[in-house]
Amino acid sequence: MEIFKYMETYDYEQMVICQDKQSGLKAIIVIHDTTLGPALGGTRMWTYKSEEDALEDALRLARGMTYKNAAAGLNLGGGKTVIIGDPKKDKNEEMFRAFGRYIQGLNGRYITAEDVGTTVEDMDIIYQETPFVTGVSPAFGSSGNPSPVTAYGVYRGMKAAANEAFGTDSLEGKTIAVQGVGHVAYNLCRHLHEEGAQLIVTDINKEAVDRVVGEFGATAVDPDEIYGVECDIFAPCALGAIINDQTIGQIKAKVIAGAANNQLRETRHGDAIHEMGIVYAPDYVINAGGVINVADELNGYNRDRAMKKVETIYDNIARVIEISKRDHIPTYLAADRLAEERIERMRNSRSQFLLNERHILSSRTR
Repeated sequence: MEIFKYMETYDYEQMVICQDKQSGLKAIIVIHDTTLGPALGGTRMWTYKSEEDALEDALRLARGMTYKNAAAGLNLGGGKTVIIGDPKKDKNEEMFRAFGRYIQGLNGRYITAEDVGTTVEDMDIIYQETPFVTGVSPAFGSSGNPSPVTAYGVYRGMKAAANEAFGTDSLEGKTIAVQGVGHVAYNLCRHLHEEGAQLIVTDINKEAVDRVVGEFGATAVDPDEIYGVECDIFAPCALGAIINDQTIGQIKAKVIAGAANNQLRETRHGDAIHEMGIVYAPDYVINAGGVINVADELNGYNRDRAMKKVETIYDNIARVIEISKRDHIPTYLAADRLAEERIERMRNSRSQFLLNERHILSSRTR
């Protein structure tokens, strides 16, 4: 990979390679864009096949966080960290303390949080070295488990998508197929059940399925059957890349709105469902409740304030749909445009401010 060429093409700002021999730390911090504010993005620990794979993942994830934070209306940019190693056996206190010192050295340009392979306990260790970390234990002022908040945001976004497809945002009587019933999806099912929706669910975890069936009267189907069930809304809440050549032809829903990340296997699949007339709620817009929640910690966590911000995911999905119709583009592209337009407005505002400042200074020196 030609690193500087790639960074220039996608307008990255900074990359920090972190190494600590004693603890075994090998980490890559990528800051994509800080136009809206300091970069916020989690730390992922994974057994990458190569250093190049780790670098590509960090770059991709950092850019994704710029779009996610911008579309969510947060005054935060995008960044991400990957730590190379096995999260089950390579972790130690010294590693995360060393990593915390690297974050502190960035002086607030990057704020981290937990991600795949890292935990609240890991964030607590980082917190010993730097305040620029979210998702720590509630004893340190954290927001706690983000799953219920993420679920509420998905619920709000689903209602906005339903309003476009059915002319009403009421989910009462709607049949909703939920793929995966983990922590986020369980809470989503609770909201849907309380509004009177009919649930069809699946998961490889039988206990999780039985819980939703027992508590919410859901109907269970096998994992391979979920795509083709008769339903109004399909909610992917498990694996990514589930909208693909094999599944698109089976989907009968008028709306796709769920918590899973990277739902489109390829962008052309977003084009395909758009042509089919399916209203798609882009994943990084609808599942932003978690990042909105941890971002509130930066102001001294207030749950009511955070939840009020999460409610605006409804408006964000509605705005994506509006841009989609305005520009005659699929919603996955409209989501990108929503984020890019906000970043560009701020960039232009800052440029104008600097021009005015220079004009004032020039006038004073004449």
